[in-house]
Amino acid sequence: MTLEVQKILEGDQLSGARLISLLEKRDRRGIEMLQAIYPRTGQAFLVGITGPAGTGKSTLVSRMIGHLRGRGLRVGVVAVDPSSPFSRGALLGDRIRMQGHETDPGVFIRSLASRGETGGVSRAAREAALVMDAMGHEVVLTETLGVGQGDVAVARCAHTTAVVCIPGMGDEVQAMKAGLLEIADVFVVNKADREGAEELAHLLETDVVMSRPPQGEWRPPVVRTVALRNEGVDRLVDTLFEHRRHLESTGRLAQRMAGSEFHFFRQLVLEMAAEALLTDSAELARLRDDLGRRAIDPYAAAETFLKQRLLFKA
Repeated sequence: MTLEVQKILEGDQLSGARLISLLEKRDRRGIEMLQAIYPRTGQAFLVGITGPAGTGKSTLVSRMIGHLRGRGLRVGVVAVDPSSPFSRGALLGDRIRMQGHETDPGVFIRSLASRGETGGVSRAAREAALVMDAMGHEVVLTETLGVGQGDVAVARCAHTTAVVCIPGMGDEVQAMKAGLLEIADVFVVNKADREGAEELAHLLETDVVMSRPPQGEWRPPVVRTVALRNEGVDRLVDTLFEHRRHLESTGRLAQRMAGSEFHFFRQLVLEMAAEALLTDSAELARLRDDLGRRAIDPYAAAETFLKQRLLFKA
């Protein structure tokens, strides 16, 4: 075990930050270090915080950090930000998003770029959560970009997913039913002091009732918060842990963890296969030229290419 790996396992934030930077750059050294600490992962409670932009997720997460720290828990935060069109790095910084916790040694916050990932969560975000887990953080919060209905990938790397809504988006809630609402373990009506909050909460509760979860299954509750005034946040934290206890008692936590690992494995296989297959070659150059001249359509080109690489049988 290298000294740097040992420091990460001891919770050293500088070492953890360096490893996350290496993973963002796809540096092989970072992957080898992640492999070394992997046996020490799987202990943290992974919570996804998602919802449309403008719902106050960052303020809510900041308040949640305070309540979790008040319970003596070490907290890691992966804040997924929009990517710079020039550097591909995160446009917003962790100091800006979570002011007030930057000097707390029990809190480790890292802003990561979405890098245009469908679902708003990049591979590096998943890896950063693993690093924070290995560092000894009992709770790791992943706050997504808030890209809209498709912002659902966080559910594949979280044990519990909270979907944040605000009053005045009733029509948007209806439109989200095929996306965000289906992944919610907990609904949060933030800015609940605004007009229309009770109507929104009723709409969400009705949607849960209409979905009729089987007997004994978790029925997503609706928690009202006013993050700016720190109201309802303690109740939200309680509800998140209630869901974790439900998962543990029913055996679903192990299922979710196994599903998350397999999804990550599948993602890596696809990335590695694409990288290996699409290395520049004379064959690939010919296909690119044929596609440019429309001498072949993309479907036939893909099938031809894969058959030639023996991935498909004729």
